Amino acid sequence: MAYGKSGGRAMVAGLTAASLFAVATPIYAQDGEEAVELENVVTLGTRFSGRDALETMAPVDIIDEATLRRTGHTELGRALQTLAPSFNFSNTFISDGTDIIRPATLRALGPDQVLVLVNGKRRHQQALVNVQQTIGRGSAGTDINAIPVSSVHRVEVLRDGAAAQYGSDAISGVINIVLKSQVDAIETTFEYGKTSEGDGKVKFAAANGGFEFGDGGYFNATLEYRDRGETNRAGPDSLRVNPPEVTQRIGDADSENKYLWFNMAVPAGDAVEFYAFGGWSERDGDSAGFFRSAGDGRTVPDLYPEGFLPNILTNAEDRSIAAGARGVWRSGWDWDFSIAHGNNKFGFFERNSVNVSYWYEPNSAGGIFGASPTSADTGTLHFEQTTWNFDIAKGLEWAGKNPLYTALGVEYRKDGYQIEAGDPVSYQYGRTNDRTIPIFDQTGGIAAPGIQGFPGFTPETEVDDDRRSYALYGDFETDLTDNLTVGVAARYEDYTDFGDTVTGKLSARYDFTPGFSMRGTASTGFRAPGVQQAFYSQVSTNLNSAGVLTDTLTARQNGPVTQAFGIQPLQEETSTNLSLGFVARPTNNLTLTLDLYSIDIDDRIIFSSNISPEDPATCVNPGDCPISDILAPFGVGQVLFFTNAIDTETVGADFVALWNVDLANSALDLEALLHYNDTEVKNRKSNSPILTPQQLFDDAQVTLVEQGQPGERAT
Repeated sequence: MAYGKSGGRAMVAGLTAASLFAVATPIYAQDGEEAVELENVVTLGTRFSGRDALETMAPVDIIDEATLRRTGHTELGRALQTLAPSFNFSNTFISDGTDIIRPATLRALGPDQVLVLVNGKRRHQQALVNVQQTIGRGSAGTDINAIPVSSVHRVEVLRDGAAAQYGSDAISGVINIVLKSQVDAIETTFEYGKTSEGDGKVKFAAANGGFEFGDGGYFNATLEYRDRGETNRAGPDSLRVNPPEVTQRIGDADSENKYLWFNMAVPAGDAVEFYAFGGWSERDGDSAGFFRSAGDGRTVPDLYPEGFLPNILTNAEDRSIAAGARGVWRSGWDWDFSIAHGNNKFGFFERNSVNVSYWYEPNSAGGIFGASPTSADTGTLHFEQTTWNFDIAKGLEWAGKNPLYTALGVEYRKDGYQIEAGDPVSYQYGRTNDRTIPIFDQTGGIAAPGIQGFPGFTPETEVDDDRRSYALYGDFETDLTDNLTVGVAARYEDYTDFGDTVTGKLSARYDFTPGFSMRGTASTGFRAPGVQQAFYSQVSTNLNSAGVLTDTLTARQNGPVTQAFGIQPLQEETSTNLSLGFVARPTNNLTLTLDLYSIDIDDRIIFSSNISPEDPATCVNPGDCPISDILAPFGVGQVLFFTNAIDTETVGADFVALWNVDLANSALDLEALLHYNDTEVKNRKSNSPILTPQQLFDDAQVTLVEQGQPGERAT
């Protein structure tokens, strides 16, 4: 983490705007004919031009490229977890697509409650919804690892609620990733490593470089490749196979990653600059489901006499591009107009598997077909986002003696979501898909439909829909006195699917002495339901409460199943964020910061518990078992859905200590970073006449929210 000068090319900045969009333009200090980049200058969360990271009203971490490199990690998510204690990047296994796109969070909240920017522009989210028992269950966050670490110049992490400044999703904070713009060198990296167990081999190669063109323009490009081998820490299975052997895969999934990214800008005269950036990334993953033992009804002894482990292959492809122009009007207003477009595609393919209902389906000769494909395409998810922004900013003269830094803007955004069905064998019940025909597996039970491991998306779950939103926002900041800085922000957003909302933020900082300052913020926030949450539905295989593999329906919001249960359409989450902290400089080479925070979130959007049918023994009279009655036509063993079911409170603290020591011919920088958080589910609620709050969100799900992420972190 850097709060001072670091390496990089010297150049003169074309524009420095004290506004939201200034994040996309690095700020430089001129010294004679030479200019040196100031790595400690922050524009995230503030409208001042030239604010130091330790002079802001809210805590901001700056992590430069040299620090990222020194972690030794080749994945951006893992590098940030090492360097930012409030950031968590979970390891997952046996979690379908989440094994490949892992949840990234701030302050122990959800992956979709942190906003990610690239060069100050909103980054699109992933198509994948986390459906298993992982961190961020029921959410679709941003794929941090879709950005190559070799392309990153620095990362700014705003640890504060900022929905009023940056819009939906910025409840826990904002991460801004600034891309490299160097032109005077070509950097190449080759790495190889493996674990002490001999697995997890990582092969990494990257190249970054650029060239100047025009009058002060630049073009920088990054090419990166990473092949991460799987790790497996599963022990021998002595319960289901004899002799005991390893039947499961528990550890990192195999992952092959390819990247091509660019960043460019070219001045057009003295007051206008055109810019563009973006990239392409592709990731092929190889993970596994749960082992099916030889006597399980979900296997076929003729194909797998010893049982089998379904193999899930995934392909994540990500494309993004942003382009715009910025400049200064003669009146002194800085302006920035931009368009950012992103698309994330996530495809599933199953192999080493079987459709049991295909195999045991009766044929016309009185026997069974005795055949089934062992692999299938199980479907594809698509998320697409286009964002238009126009921003203006200026330091205005007003009644105070210092300028009133003002930023105003308008935003239009379109989010689209699409689900493509898989091959028929991936979801069908027999070749006719007629559930009135009894098909019995090897145990005498009704044969499971679809391919084992990850059943395919069906034509009924296909969707191609979108929503639109627009926003108006303003941000104002000034020094009321030489010691007191205050800021006010407000934002209005309107969505086509759930209505409008207004959020606000107050910020202040008081410098008691040159060596001690207090800072604090109070804000309201919101998070609109993601289009993934609005349109997603699926049938998957999960463990039920008895530990038995069961077909589980994820029902679409406002669909027939959720309507039958009385579940209301999704509404936005609302939040209140309070923070208070200090910055102390006891000596010239020692800096201490401590920030306390409290985040209350109402109507939080979650995945419900797995809702199972009642005990058949209790179903004596009609209407005795409403859950069974609702699920019977769908042929599944349990159901879950998105709903605004809980209110939570998260409290915590971030402590950072920096000690710089000048040595004879070098310098030593020592850092200590501590993070603490505690999340409590304050209220569970249900608007269903059938399900109680405890049924809708059971104790196991409460534990996942409250205890699923580290409560203490230290670096």
